[in-house]
Amino acid sequence: MGSNPKTNAIDALRNLCSKDQIVLLDAIDKLRAQGISNYVSLPQIIVCGDQSSGKSSVLEAISGVSFPIKSNLCTRFPTELILRRSSHTSARVSIVPHESRSESEREALRGFRAKLNGFDKLPDIIEEAKLAMGITTHGKAFAKDILRVEVTGPDRPGLTMVDLPGLIHSETKSQSASDVQLIQDVVEGYMKQQRCIILAVVSAKNDFANQIVLKLARKADPTGNRILGVITKPDTLTPGSASESLYLALARNQEVEFRLGWHVVRNMDSEKGSWTHSQRDKEESDFFRTGIWSELPPTSLGVGQFRTRLSKVLLGQIVAELPSLLEEIDRKFNTCQTQLNELGDPRASGFEQKQYLFQLAESYQSLVKASVRGDYIDSFFRPPKTEVGYQQRIRAVIQNINEDFAASMSLHGHHWEVTDAASPRSREEIANHKPKGVMKVHREDFITYVEYLQKRTRGRELPGTFHPMLVADLFLEQSQRWESITRRHVENVWNGVNRFLELVIEYIADEPAYVSLQREVFKPAMQQVLEDMRSKTTELLRPHQNAHPITYNEDFLEELEKLRVERREKEFAEIIKKSVGIEPQVDLSDPKTKKDYTISTIHLARMAKGLAIGTGMGLKRLAAEDTMDCLQAYYSVALRRFVDDIAVEVIEAKLVNVLNNILSPSSVFKMSTDVAARVAGEPEQSRMERAQLTRQLQVLKEGVEICKRFMGLRLLGEATGKGLKGLRSRETPDFTSEISSDKYSDEDYDDEYDDEEVEKEEEVVKAAADAKKTVDAKQVKPAVDSKKTVDAKLAVPIV
Repeated sequence: MGSNPKTNAIDALRNLCSKDQIVLLDAIDKLRAQGISNYVSLPQIIVCGDQSSGKSSVLEAISGVSFPIKSNLCTRFPTELILRRSSHTSARVSIVPHESRSESEREALRGFRAKLNGFDKLPDIIEEAKLAMGITTHGKAFAKDILRVEVTGPDRPGLTMVDLPGLIHSETKSQSASDVQLIQDVVEGYMKQQRCIILAVVSAKNDFANQIVLKLARKADPTGNRILGVITKPDTLTPGSASESLYLALARNQEVEFRLGWHVVRNMDSEKGSWTHSQRDKEESDFFRTGIWSELPPTSLGVGQFRTRLSKVLLGQIVAELPSLLEEIDRKFNTCQTQLNELGDPRASGFEQKQYLFQLAESYQSLVKASVRGDYIDSFFRPPKTEVGYQQRIRAVIQNINEDFAASMSLHGHHWEVTDAASPRSREEIANHKPKGVMKVHREDFITYVEYLQKRTRGRELPGTFHPMLVADLFLEQSQRWESITRRHVENVWNGVNRFLELVIEYIADEPAYVSLQREVFKPAMQQVLEDMRSKTTELLRPHQNAHPITYNEDFLEELEKLRVERREKEFAEIIKKSVGIEPQVDLSDPKTKKDYTISTIHLARMAKGLAIGTGMGLKRLAAEDTMDCLQAYYSVALRRFVDDIAVEVIEAKLVNVLNNILSPSSVFKMSTDVAARVAGEPEQSRMERAQLTRQLQVLKEGVEICKRFMGLRLLGEATGKGLKGLRSRETPDFTSEISSDKYSDEDYDDEYDDEEVEKEEEVVKAAADAKKTVDAKQVKPAVDSKKTVDAKLAVPIV
């Protein structure tokens, strides 16, 4: 009958020697030392309790190291206590700065290191660490930085714990309300980490129902799966009292039930002077051999059993959480890499800034050329039915605005509209009309007005003819609305192009660069473009406002002849109507009129005489009509020419054709270093974000390398089926193969391991992998169920 892989994993765990434990514990400690716990929850034991609950005394008893313990003092910062068995006794103290610190503060705190061959001066070193963190009587009362104390010795267990500041019930003179909240936030932050084993320390001196730690622990872990309760100071209870019985029930896991159960330790009174650790252990052993506490299993009593129990709990937690930890580091690494990629390349140096601007210039020119040509195939262009999509198609925008301009000039560009259907107007009304809109003037009234002007502009022309400059005077009045319409048109096109450029820059550049480019490059350049367009518009308007009419366009003659034919046709129609006796109001050009007034008999002599005499108007009137015909013909030709000139000479030449030059590789090359820095330099916020992401990425990468070095990544990668194997494409060294090929010497490691230790390490890894494979085969949650299996075994008291 085949063996159960889960059972094999648990058996392998139970058979681990101290060196096996050190391999696993050191790996997690190295991850924590790199600061990875700021980003990933690590398997660890956190020691929590109310202020003066005896946490520090418990740590001293477990570690055999005398910490500065006084009844009126409490832990002012998280303390990571690392215990390792070694042939010689030593202690190393360092600080792991919190991520909220500035870079300079982190560097200063990381530089704090002390190494001792004994423990006599450890309290002094810890005081120095407090000062380095800024904890003083009149300064900060607490810090989020971690004090890391590594202790080695022949009688130290393989164990790592994090001691947290004691929870405060209410503010005092030396501890403000903000201090109370800060400590609670720190403790809760650790408790919420799903890979943490919560060591909830309860003092028997106080009613456990009133101690904050139990409430917070239950809040963080409602099922109690991750909590191990610790009762301290049982000797303060009155023998035989109800309180003692209540705490005994608590120790039996009857009052507050935790899956990992409870443990009882007896603290030495810090007010009764000094003692040796052997004295402390003897007094504790004597105390538990008598009285009500002797009813509990020995495995739940005393610091000696507590060391063993904690080591097993921590080791089991690490093995159970290892697969999910590796996956989370991989996931966080990829997320961090993605965020860093979104920031683009760094732009700190002048070379990096110019390089970034060259890239922007190429992208800018490509999009501008495509839009100007009408090639709307780039992903930049949104659907044309959207407003933004239309604004991105600059050729369409310009074409439509130009057509609107031509229509507006045709409908509203003239000062007078001469028609036979207008109401009668006086000469004064015609002469004094303000150019707010088109004035409709009856033909006869306008001819009268022209006759009036003829008298006032006479020169050396012969009688019956008109002065040539009269047409110029009339044209100047007729075209006086051109300037306002044209300048509005130029502004409209400029605004459309400006909006288009905003969309282009927004698409190719990040937000800070977009703002800088607008401020330093595009706004000044486009303002100059607008001035050039205005100047060119003035230049094109000047001949129509100051000079006399000039044209050699045959369209003028054709238009003039057309107007004269229409006028003669009307005159002849009046003569015919008089000759045959038709009412004057009848329109002979109407098809119905032609049918109703078909005449068989015509008085030819009368008609011939009428045609010879004409309408009877004098030479002056005839000259006025000729003047008006010349005005209308020249205005029609000049209007078409002017509209085309604006489209070509202003819109295309002064605006569209210069867009490419606003941001080009050539302009970037000529850009001064100061301007390039203002345009492409990263803002402070982006630099800080990049620095934070880079630091996080480095920490996660180092975490990956540590896991690969100590945990045998290849075996775990095969067990999980995914995870960190993809990191090899990022050129991360394959420590598994390199270690097996003896490529690395002992100097490449912080701790020296021989071949036997490497083999034991692989046994641990394989045990975890086997457990993981079995859980995956049953299609249940891999990390959770593997953890439950290991923890269920570990929940059994160790005999």
